[in-house]
Amino acid sequence: MKPQLLKVSKGLAQSFSVRRDVVLYFYNRWHYHPELELLYIEQGSGTQFVGDSIQHFNSGDVLLIGPNLPHYWRCDEKYFQDNENLYAQATVIHFLGDIWGSTFLSLPENQAIAELIQRAKHGIRFLESAREKGRELIQSLLHQTSGNRLITLYQILDMLAQTNDYELLSTTFQTPQLDDDDTDRINRIYSYSLTHFQQKISIENVAEVANISPNSFCRYFKSRSRKTYSRFLLELRVGHACKLLREHNLSIAQVCFESGFHTFSNFNKYFKYFTGKSPIQYQREYQD
Repeated sequence: MKPQLLKVSKGLAQSFSVRRDVVLYFYNRWHYHPELELLYIEQGSGTQFVGDSIQHFNSGDVLLIGPNLPHYWRCDEKYFQDNENLYAQATVIHFLGDIWGSTFLSLPENQAIAELIQRAKHGIRFLESAREKGRELIQSLLHQTSGNRLITLYQILDMLAQTNDYELLSTTFQTPQLDDDDTDRINRIYSYSLTHFQQKISIENVAEVANISPNSFCRYFKSRSRKTYSRFLLELRVGHACKLLREHNLSIAQVCFESGFHTFSNFNKYFKYFTGKSPIQYQREYQD
């Protein structure tokens, strides 16, 4: 897919940027940038796209996104319903991989951080123990000035580099050649799909949204996402089913139809294909 190049503002006399976003919803734009992005989602839930990975995100997540790796966060539909008591909040850090100079990460003491930055090319989601340790340090950067900021950033990366409590998100993903029309088209496809995946979506429907012919759409989507549109929809639906099974006391039948599947056989088949477990096995794990 052809994401948008985002220019990150660091401000005056700053080698990297730190900000807190308090918004109605995240971020609704398929984009990339040369900086690494360290993200702590303080409040919010929805669907995240990192390279060719599709997952659900929740409050408390900590992620490290590598340079030029396209990504996109979209909050759940409830965030778009003008509820003044519901908002999304995140602390976001952007920094270049050579922030300490071209030779710093070559030092033996920094081998683990250098390897962490290499892994970040796939996108990293840190799991429970690692993210618990990282949250406080990440938030502390919002209130620091001068050299303390660089020291704290180093401490965060060093801590994350030492943990094995993480998962890689994407296979190797090369950013394609860009043009603005293509970026707009992909964002329209994503937005439409995330809004309508619980319903039946025909190729004709989504091709019309993309403003290309149905035959061209299939080739177009696969050439940029490295997956068919039908697989993309299945991943969205199974991901939503996982969220419902974890977070709601619903029957398997309710989860099936709430996730956009129209037959139990297809639901069970594809859920097990993508998760390795049946829906009832998955649900029991989170109820125990």
